[in-house]
Amino acid sequence: MSKPAFEHIVIEGPIGAGKTLLAKGLAAILDNDLLLERAADNPFLPKFYEDPQTAALPAQLYFLFERVKQLKALRQKDLFASAHVANFLIQKDRLFAEVVLDPDELELYRQAYDHLVTEAPTPDLVIYLQAPVSLLLQRIHERGTPYEKNITEDYLRKISAAYVDFFYNYNDSPLLIVNVEELDFAAAGSCELLLDFLNHRLGPGRHYFNPREIMNIEAE
Repeated sequence: MSKPAFEHIVIEGPIGAGKTLLAKGLAAILDNDLLLERAADNPFLPKFYEDPQTAALPAQLYFLFERVKQLKALRQKDLFASAHVANFLIQKDRLFAEVVLDPDELELYRQAYDHLVTEAPTPDLVIYLQAPVSLLLQRIHERGTPYEKNITEDYLRKISAAYVDFFYNYNDSPLLIVNVEELDFAAAGSCELLLDFLNHRLGPGRHYFNPREIMNIEAE
């Protein structure tokens, strides 16, 4: 399989959409470097899901500091000169802040963000994964991460809506919006199906990938 002409691919989407699975799958097939956010290392995340009002700001600032640190480390090692796949877009960090922080906390967060995020790399391609909230909730429960049991349907709806708004206005990179309702990136052939689309059907601008539609076209 030939490689798509993208050196810096970013996978994004709400929790449970399959970002990490797809990032790992694409990186393995393409033999690219892999850059993953380390959500499990955030000591404030379990506290946030238990009591969002008291732990939202430290949880959000921790994510911001760690993501900036990861990108700086890559820049220092000159790894942006090599092809890689990441499961986070640093510009998206403020999406969560705007959902979970109160106005005073958000102002403090924005000051930190504006100071730290000054030379973030622009991806060659962003893949945005969409799924119904019911499916996101099902996948979260199935993977059984203890602190995620407190994630509510209302929270997921707010985050999913924030993602829709964010990417509606996103024009920095080519954008592929993927419907993952019937797509499991742990299943054999799913990453290859997406790569085939990238290789043969994707040009500049905004695109949509629905595996059901693709399969129907190929069956005709």
